[in-house]
Amino acid sequence: MCRAATAFRWWAPSATASTSTTSRARTSTSSPVERYGSTVVRMNVPPGPFMARDPRVVAVLDAKSFPVLFDMDKVEKRDLLTGTYMPSTSLTGGHRVCAYLDPSEPTHAKVKQLLFSLLLSRKDDVIPVFRSNFSSLLATVESDLAEGGKAEFNKLNDVTSFDFIGEAYFGVRPSATDLGKGGPTKAAKWLIWQLHPLLTLGLPMVLEEPLLHTFHLPPFFVKGDYGALYKYFSTVAKQALDTAEGLGLSREEACHNLLFATTFNSYGGLKVLFPGILANVASAGEKLHERLVAEIRGAVAEAGGKVTLAAVEKMELAKSVVWESLRLDPPVKFQYGHAKKDLQVQSHDAVFQVKKGEMLFGYQPCATKDPRVFGATAKEFVPGRFLGEEGSKLLQYVYWSNGRETENPTVDNKQCPGKNFVVLVGRLFLVELFLRYDTFTADIGKDLLGSSVVFTSVTKATSGPGSE
Repeated sequence: MCRAATAFRWWAPSATASTSTTSRARTSTSSPVERYGSTVVRMNVPPGPFMARDPRVVAVLDAKSFPVLFDMDKVEKRDLLTGTYMPSTSLTGGHRVCAYLDPSEPTHAKVKQLLFSLLLSRKDDVIPVFRSNFSSLLATVESDLAEGGKAEFNKLNDVTSFDFIGEAYFGVRPSATDLGKGGPTKAAKWLIWQLHPLLTLGLPMVLEEPLLHTFHLPPFFVKGDYGALYKYFSTVAKQALDTAEGLGLSREEACHNLLFATTFNSYGGLKVLFPGILANVASAGEKLHERLVAEIRGAVAEAGGKVTLAAVEKMELAKSVVWESLRLDPPVKFQYGHAKKDLQVQSHDAVFQVKKGEMLFGYQPCATKDPRVFGATAKEFVPGRFLGEEGSKLLQYVYWSNGRETENPTVDNKQCPGKNFVVLVGRLFLVELFLRYDTFTADIGKDLLGSSVVFTSVTKATSGPGSE
């Protein structure tokens, strides 16, 4: 059974709210699925009343009910990125950025089209910029291993991913500007100021509850950090800002949106994605490493020793590994929507009545580990899960992008505009890793956002393009 969020406080549903959630709780620590014998349940979610006016939600926790959150005819997405509370717009220059806009709002289409245009304009730069940044990261891994016998990947990834995203999108590494090496720290601080109501830092409850979960942290304390980030974007994103004006956006509003999309969405996502992929591949061991080495080096050899988009597209196992990592540990685990009208939500076993205005809440790791879809291995990392015709049928149940993997983002939905970019860079990460190494070992743990990975050994490539 899925243990969605045992820190939540559950409340029993009314008789009219659900057709299968009337059994009494067995223990106070059981999941809502176990307590009520249902995958659609009513519950309270954090944060508390000083930040959220109403903590009550209808949780959809299986693969069948979850997609109601993607149906723009049924749900509204206005101001719901973080759920029952919204961070102060002082953290985003006084603007409601695209992530908080419903597709029905005119600015949503303009900003999302700007992001599509940015990604398209920079598509030829992604591979060389990625390789340059992450080859340097792996060189540092090797030097750290030589000096101390271990290399902490997450810290290196935080710095490298921030530089990569800035250079890939705008052609200038943040560390080469006035931001210097401080960009990732400023970005992380700004992210915490927005997400602290949902975070658990491991502090004693008597400290953590009043500090993080009772009142909003004052935006004043990150004003300088945000200002430094904004200066970088306003300087390097001039071409994108020209495009924005053509779409009817002011340069100021567009810049705040570019900052948010790049830092919160892209950089925040890569802080989770790459450690997650690395942790899964490390745990799978040498047999998987051998298969990835053969596929990756074979495709690169066929391309004349070059890493091209066409070569990457031939790497089916690598793509399956990325999808499986996104299925098990999606960078954004929560999705929300207000019911636009009275509607019915269907799970595998029942139909549930939801009233207009009620908040629907999806905890994605439950839905994407649904044993009714993914079978007995639903909670396990299966590298080749999405290979072949049968495997491709399961992609419709991969929801990490705020939509089905078989669908594409448009200006009319809330699916991640960088959906294909994320899957590409996930594969490029594996390409860089297995062109350089035959195998590696690592210690796996947990950190604030996902997996933590510490390299303990690497075995340099003995054949193929990576051995040169």
